[in-house]
Amino acid sequence: MNSLPPDPVTDDKSPGVPGFRTWRGVYVFVFAVFVLVVAVLAVFSRWFA
Repeated sequence: MNSLPPDPVTDDKSPGVPGFRTWRGVYVFVFAVFVLVVAVLAVFSRWFA
C-alpha cells in the first residue's frame, strides 16, 4: 500500500509531447491541421477540376 502523496511533477497529466503543455493544446493543434487540410483539398478540387 502506497501512503505517499502523489508527486505533482509526474501526476500532472501532461501529454508528453514536445511543444505542448496541455492536452487541450494538442487537440486544438490537431483540429486546426484537420481544418487546414480540408480547406486545401477544397481549393485543389476547384483548381484542378
